Amino acid sequence: MSDHRIIEMRIHCVTIPAKTVHSHGSGDVGGINAALCELITDSGLTGWGEASPWPVFTGTLEGNAAALHVHLRPQVIGRDPVLIEPIMTNAERVLVGHPEAKAALECALLDLTGQIAGLPIAELVGGRHRDSIPLSFSVANPDFDADLEDIGAIWDSGVRIFKLKTGFADHAFDLMRLEKLRHVYGDEARLRIDYNQGLAAFDAIRHIRDLEAFRPEFVEQPVRMFEREALAEITRAVDVPIMADESVFDVRDATRAAAHRMADIFSLKTAKSGGIRRCIEIAAIARSAGIEVYGGCMFETSLAHMAGAHLMAAIPNLTLGCEFYMSTYYAQDDIATHPFPVFDGHVHVPVLPGLGTAPDPEALARYRSQILTNEGAT
Repeated sequence: MSDHRIIEMRIHCVTIPAKTVHSHGSGDVGGINAALCELITDSGLTGWGEASPWPVFTGTLEGNAAALHVHLRPQVIGRDPVLIEPIMTNAERVLVGHPEAKAALECALLDLTGQIAGLPIAELVGGRHRDSIPLSFSVANPDFDADLEDIGAIWDSGVRIFKLKTGFADHAFDLMRLEKLRHVYGDEARLRIDYNQGLAAFDAIRHIRDLEAFRPEFVEQPVRMFEREALAEITRAVDVPIMADESVFDVRDATRAAAHRMADIFSLKTAKSGGIRRCIEIAAIARSAGIEVYGGCMFETSLAHMAGAHLMAAIPNLTLGCEFYMSTYYAQDDIATHPFPVFDGHVHVPVLPGLGTAPDPEALARYRSQILTNEGAT
């Protein structure tokens, strides 16, 4: 227990344009739409979290903003912010789904608790295993010539991991891009593939076997999220490791996926699983089954990226890195007070108490479309 009490929640709806459209097997995205959760205490502390939904994957901005404003606000006003588990247990009880909203709320509570305790979030959720995490950049521009220019610049900054978004164009286009990247960068480039559910289950094995010649480190979510039996068959049939993303949202999904060996790797995302602590539970299930984990992301600002960095710092078994590249290489602007800490091809885990960052007030005002407060909407 602490002497601090939450007196206000503000939800800031923001839209940040991207430098270019990114195409995926499940649709195109041209910007970041997020609901930022701000909690204010009677002692003057402020905690931040981010709900970063994608309508074809987890949910909508409007739905998560409303979830925070209407249903989750009563669970925190007047409460001690360090009572994270009781508050989040109530959040699960009063609201089904909306994992992004719950992740935002949990992060804001952890941010406040970290400031009160003088500890970074990574230390609050188990302690850090690493100070930096190798960064992966997603190759997803339908204009591959433009992508090659971006890759060249990112390569010069130290990034060596590239994940190709596939399945939004024809198979020949996917093979051409892999061949070109292998030719230009050789084995120094670590290549991965993500179909974002873009393959038909009956044809997936043939497509994936064609890609194995380019030595990808994994293939992510080749089939639709509910085609779990097909995912398991693909995992058994091919040599390249298969990663489950959309098929593993929560602890129940992870338990079933581990029991039936549906995949070799799980993608951890705070937004889809309801927060950092739930992701740590999923990682423990994966570890017990000999399944690797990976630091995935949604279309996020640096606030959610920072939460992801704390999460991945606290995971014992992390060999595949993370993809927290949006605020540095995808968004037209980073709304945080300080740029997200990416250099030398790595994300560097923050050491400041709590989350370690907050929105810059001017940037927040520039990209905000709506604010929801205790008194209503403005």
